[in-house]
Amino acid sequence: MGRLFGTNGVRGIFGKDFTLDMVYHLTLAMAEYFGEGPILVGRDGRHTSDMVSKVVCSTLNYAGLDTADAGLVPTPCLEYSVKSLDYTGGIMVTASHNPPEYNGLKPVASDGVEISRSDECIIEENYFNPTNKRRGPKFGSCTREDRAISTYVGGIQSHVDAQTIRKKRYTVVLDMGNGAQAVTAPLLCKSLNCNVVAIHDTIHGDFPGRGSEPTPENLQNLSDTVKKNNADIGVAFDGDGDRSIICDENGSILTGDRSALFLLNYILKKQPNSTIITCLNSAHTVDRLAEQYDSNVIRTKVGSVEVSRRMVDVGAPVGFEENGGFMFGHHHQVRDGLMTLALALSALASTDNTISESVFKLPSSFTTKDKIHCKPEQSARILDKLYDMHPDADRTDGIKITLGTSTWVMVRPSGTEPLVRIYAEAPSLMELDQLVSKYLNIIKS
Repeated sequence: MGRLFGTNGVRGIFGKDFTLDMVYHLTLAMAEYFGEGPILVGRDGRHTSDMVSKVVCSTLNYAGLDTADAGLVPTPCLEYSVKSLDYTGGIMVTASHNPPEYNGLKPVASDGVEISRSDECIIEENYFNPTNKRRGPKFGSCTREDRAISTYVGGIQSHVDAQTIRKKRYTVVLDMGNGAQAVTAPLLCKSLNCNVVAIHDTIHGDFPGRGSEPTPENLQNLSDTVKKNNADIGVAFDGDGDRSIICDENGSILTGDRSALFLLNYILKKQPNSTIITCLNSAHTVDRLAEQYDSNVIRTKVGSVEVSRRMVDVGAPVGFEENGGFMFGHHHQVRDGLMTLALALSALASTDNTISESVFKLPSSFTTKDKIHCKPEQSARILDKLYDMHPDADRTDGIKITLGTSTWVMVRPSGTEPLVRIYAEAPSLMELDQLVSKYLNIIKS
């Protein structure tokens, strides 16, 4: 990891390790990287995002680059619009699922995908070793981009069986989490003739409804609302709308891995012999499903940048992370919570089965994840101890200890917060509990 970029963009606590002075200098470094405009700038609904967005636009203009302000939009909306509306690049002001006190910047390349790790290093070099190349011969201008939302929603709709979905008249519960998908998700659902039941749909920088990150522990309201309204599906988005967690018609919350299997089964039926890109911490059940469709799985380090860029490199049609970040390459090689919902509706419409019935037929396993707050030096000691215990383990990203075909545990320092994350998979719930308890005790010791 670089000194600025974490797993996904640059993030920090606003006013502490992410200040307006840092935003100014970091934006100058990005301006030098882009070289020319126009650059599309968007923001999420955090209290500080509007302020940061203005600094970003002004700084780019000072450096001689033209900008366009897309306003408050989900991250995948900004990314898709960069590609579709022919911008040189984009900058999204967001800290994704992090708590309200955080904010950050995410640079986007001209293809609408997050910049590569090597390009992150270029920006860091520009930041720490400034040159006199940062001022253009004239100031740039800033305009308003009003096409982003309609372009994004229209693009998603073009990739699903809209006519069949409309005939079904599905009831959909949208848990917006007080985040940015509140400006786009209802538009898509209504265009697909869905009956929308919305919760936590007021954009608010404190994410008061259930927090900015959808987890099984904070989605009880979604589950209850789905059951109360006899809904066909529920979905919960994260703060910037690039991830989504699916809830079936019975109110059961699917893990990101199970959601991915449900969507992959639908996609691979139509497109076998495909390549699937996913991270080291995703369940191994995807390998078993891929075999059924003569497809192969490529694993990367954890992070949407790793998955997205590998998808671009090999032309893979699908990729996913275990956290609910699903990527449909025919639309765009980035995480997209709303594209995920649209695919789920299309998968539902292709069969007479409910979500729970479809998921029940998929390869099964049990997965979980946990986290422990600790300082970087503590994270290093934890990994050193685990390396000593398991010298043959995979050290590509933290450490992944494989104990069987579907039994493994992975520990890695977070790239966005001061903590270590623990992931595990096992054939049964009892084995999973025993596995996680064992390694949690080791880590806490």
